[in-house]
This record gives sequence, structure tokens and C-alpha cells, in this order.
Amino acid sequence: MMKNSVIGLAGLMLAACLPAAGQAQETVLRVAADGDVSTLDAHRASATSDKSVVGWIYNGLVRFKPGSADPKDIEPDLAERWEQSPDGKLWTFHLRKDVRFQGDWGTLSADDVVYSLQRSADPKRSTFSSDFAAVDKVEKLDDLTVRVTLKYPDVNFLGRVTNYHGGNIVSRKAAEQLGDKFGGRPVGTGPFAFVEQVTQQYVKLAANPTYFRGKPKIDTIMVRNIPSDSARELAFTSGEVDLMYAKREQRWVDSARKRPGFNVEIFRPGEYRLLHINQSVPPLDDIRVRRAIAAAVNTDDLVRYVGKDVGPKGCSVVPPGYLGEDCSVRYAFDLAKAKALLAEAGHKDGITVKAIVSNISAQQPIMEIIQAQLAKAGIKLDMQVVDHATYQSQTRKDLSGVVFYGAARFPIADTYLSEFFHSRATVNTPTAATNFSHCKVGDKEIEQARTASDAEAQKALWKEAQRKIMEDVCAIPLFELRQVWVRSDRLDFGYELKGSMNLAPAITEATTLKAR
Repeated sequence: MMKNSVIGLAGLMLAACLPAAGQAQETVLRVAADGDVSTLDAHRASATSDKSVVGWIYNGLVRFKPGSADPKDIEPDLAERWEQSPDGKLWTFHLRKDVRFQGDWGTLSADDVVYSLQRSADPKRSTFSSDFAAVDKVEKLDDLTVRVTLKYPDVNFLGRVTNYHGGNIVSRKAAEQLGDKFGGRPVGTGPFAFVEQVTQQYVKLAANPTYFRGKPKIDTIMVRNIPSDSARELAFTSGEVDLMYAKREQRWVDSARKRPGFNVEIFRPGEYRLLHINQSVPPLDDIRVRRAIAAAVNTDDLVRYVGKDVGPKGCSVVPPGYLGEDCSVRYAFDLAKAKALLAEAGHKDGITVKAIVSNISAQQPIMEIIQAQLAKAGIKLDMQVVDHATYQSQTRKDLSGVVFYGAARFPIADTYLSEFFHSRATVNTPTAATNFSHCKVGDKEIEQARTASDAEAQKALWKEAQRKIMEDVCAIPLFELRQVWVRSDRLDFGYELKGSMNLAPAITEATTLKAR
């Protein structure tokens, strides 16, 4: 039944895209996503399925080079060049001339940039407002020049104005005129323009003929919502889609790589998995107990289960590959040590720890393995399995002794240290983010690193913050669950795919699709 419905829908789409007699063949890239798009407002789009499409519609002042998620590969985008003042507080961006918005929304100017950055910093209009906390004011110096004044030097600032999250630039005229409807009728300057969306079915994009880097070679992108793994695989196998969001499982990857036409792409950033230990809950307030938990978790076993390509092992509370990651302090699996530490802490008969666990496939099986590992040391993990929304809510209300959590962020140490390990980010507080552990030992170094005089001083402060956090056993590094997509032989991205901050391959003016 699923096969017929998938093929039937694809057939209808194929018929709709066939050219009339005498017309040139339309090049249509068909993409299979695993979820519906909820909004294409660049400053609201946080779900994976949203970010994938947003990445094809908008530009930032600067961008990650296509195929990279490395901060060293940031390059000009809507801004041709920029300057930074010696104290790091003034940034001046010089815009490209004659960049047009998609459709009939006019030409990009400083007014659009000022509006976009102010909108990104507004919690009433942006999901990413906290990313712009350092911004004091954004000013238009002339039609093609924008100056941003910061309250304090922000080591992440250039990353915040990339083509990612709140850094995307929108049309002021379109956003103001469309209001709440902008998320369903987005307007950017990117290579592809929004055409239509049918909820729970597809999103259609068309090549932007006025794109400043040149009109894309692909005419149309059809992004189909196919939640079922098996249905997406069937659609890909039958040739009805050219690009597919794939299973993030090593066994599936190994099998797919042996199949003709399955070009498996594994890339960063992955959602980095940590096991956070809540220090506010007895007996976890005793560092000997936290050290016992760290000694009882066998991360190598977890990596063997997830897979070395899909889920490489982590070594610090900062994800692998992030600028500033330091692995000077590591935890080693040692069951005898775990038991001895518990006995030393007065718990020779063991302890019970509450854990609220999501029932999604990317979490529950892993936590069941950890549960079995801890049990060998006399640590009973009382798992309360709930749906994912309830898990997100209850863990943020400080109701769990340990929290298994995964996230992908801008790849610089400050983002993870600030969001997960600074005391201001402690859950269930007015300034809450995702500090589930109530960690506070690295506050001074995290704050000083933001205003460090040079890169080496900054790295040294990040290193010290990580050392303190690891020695205090705020969280146990586990593994990084990377992105997995599959493309057909027909599709050539036009670059080598190593990373994508939008969690999907960038489709650019250089991307090509061979005729069937």
C-alpha cells in the first residue's frame, strides 16, 4: 500500500513537471525529507526539515564555503568585505551592489540588513534572539554600508551573521508587508525561490534567475515529506527521488554503500551526545558518585553500537572538530574503580538515579545500553520513558537526575560551553538554556574567553574551562551523531561535502543533475 501511494504521488509530480512540446526539458531535483516544513521564516526555522530548505532560499552577510561547516572556511556572501575595530566592538560590512531579492521585491540595501539583524535580535520575532545579546545597535551608514556596534567583543560574531539561523537576510519590504504570513511566503536572495507548499506533502522551489552568483543549473526543487524510512528508501531505489535524508545507523550505511546508485554522504555537524549529571540531586551532589558514573560508562561499547562513521567517539564536553576543543582530561572505563568510589561515598549497596528518557530511536536504545552498564557498578537507572515533547519539557524543569542530550551548534567552543555549562544557562531558572548539570566551575574562563586579547589566549581559557568542567564531572562525553544523506549518480553537488550547518547538502548554482 505504501509503495503504491509513494509511486502514485511521484507520478503525479513527474507529470506536472513534463515540458510541453517544443519546450526545453525542465531539470527537477526531487528530495525526500523525513518531516514536514513548519516555517520558512529564516529567523524562526529551527527544525531540521525547516533549516534544510531555508539554506537554499537565503544568504547571510558571510557564508560557510559550500560543503564546509568549519569556521575557518567563512567567506564573503552578501557583504563583499568587512572590517573589525581593534577593540572588537565595531564591525563594518560593505554590501554587494545590485543584489536582487527573489520575485518583485527589489534590490538589497543596508535597510534590509539593519532590519534583518534587528529582527533576529528581537525575541518576539526570532527564535535566535539570544545569539545577538552582544549587539548594541545596527546602523545604516549608506545604502551599501552597515555598521554593527557590540556591547562587548563577541568571539562568535562573524559566525552569527553567516547563512545560518539568525544570520540570514530577509527582504524588509516583504517581511513587513506579509507579517505573520512571511513564513509561508519567504523572500530571500538565495539561489532558489519559494513557489508553493502543500502541507504534509511537498515544498516546491524554483531557480532564482537573478541570483548574483548566476542562475542555478537546476530549474526546480521538489522537497517531498516522507516520514517513513522504508518509504523514502523505496522512492530512492525506484528512481523517484535523487536526494534522500537517510538512516543514521552504521549497519544501514554499510549496506547502502554496497548498492549501485547509493552515494552515501556523511557530514558534520553532528548532534553531539552528552550524559549530563544533575549536581543538585543527592547523591549526585557528591563528586565521588559522579566520578563513579563516569567510570561505569563504556563509551566504546556505545560507539560500536552506533557505528564509527555515523557516531564517532567524543573526548571533551566540547564536540569533536569545534574550534577550541581540548581533550586533556578524559574519562576511562573502569568498573572496579566505579564500585570503589561508590563504596567510598557510603553507597556500597548501590544507588538509584532517576532518568527521564525520550522514546525516539536516537535516544531510548542508547539509554538502555547505559542503564545496563551502570547496573554492573551498582547504579540503578530508573528510566521513565516518555514521548519526546514531554522529555524536552520535563528535563528543562529539572526533574531528571541524568539527561541524555544531543545538539548541533555553531562549531566554536564558546557555543557549547555557554549553553550547556555556564551557570546562567541552568535549567529551570530565569536565564535557562540547557545547563542540565547545574555546572558553574567554568564561568570565569567562559566569560573571559569572549573578550580575550588574541586567539591563543582565548583557546587557553577554553582549555581551562573544559578541564574544570571535566574534573567536576558535569557531563560525560559520548559520541557525535552525524548527518547522513544519499544522492543518486545523477546528482553532482559541485563541491566536496564535508559539512553543512543547515544539516542538508547545499544546492547551489554549481549543482548539476544529469538527464535520465
